[in-house]
Amino acid sequence: MTQDMADSTNSPANPPTDPRGGLFKAVELTGRTLAALRPEQYDTVTPCPDYSVRDMANHVVSVLRRVAVMGAGGSFMSVPHFAQDVPDGDWAKAWAEATKEFDAVWSDPAVLGRQIGLPWGPVPGVVASVIYTNEFVLHAWDLAKATGQSPEWDPEMLAAPLANMHRAVPAEPRGGQVPFGPVVEVHEDAPDIDKLVGWYGRRP
Repeated sequence: MTQDMADSTNSPANPPTDPRGGLFKAVELTGRTLAALRPEQYDTVTPCPDYSVRDMANHVVSVLRRVAVMGAGGSFMSVPHFAQDVPDGDWAKAWAEATKEFDAVWSDPAVLGRQIGLPWGPVPGVVASVIYTNEFVLHAWDLAKATGQSPEWDPEMLAAPLANMHRAVPAEPRGGQVPFGPVVEVHEDAPDIDKLVGWYGRRP
């Protein structure tokens, strides 16, 4: 259910002027989620059925590295899909190291206007910020769900992904080039995180 979600996510319609607050909070939350993983959980299957906890941990580290490289003007394809250089249990350490590079690039407001080269074409940094906030939130939820964690989902972190999810990935079609399952309906009073993950085919 996952490749880099940027492979198949359309640009947000009207992204906030500066959505980086949500992005930084999503990065922080993902790091805390990685730090709480236990060895007996590494082989547990996540809500993305092709990904174990180990696979997803390696993937999100790679995504953070990739976002830092792209924000600095580098190529999406220059960073592998999985961080296979990271030993089991060292994901939080690798995350902290990658966060330094990420912070150095994305703390500069100039990144918002920079063209970020995604697989389907360049987008402004302000748009890429929303796309990757969504990716980190969903994968942090995948890891948390698989390992029994209950993180707090900051409203700022969810705001832009929620506002853009219908346009980013329409309800139809799903499958094939759109690596998400059918929409999972949730109650209108459900928490915002449930609405977000349900739209992306996950069962809260």
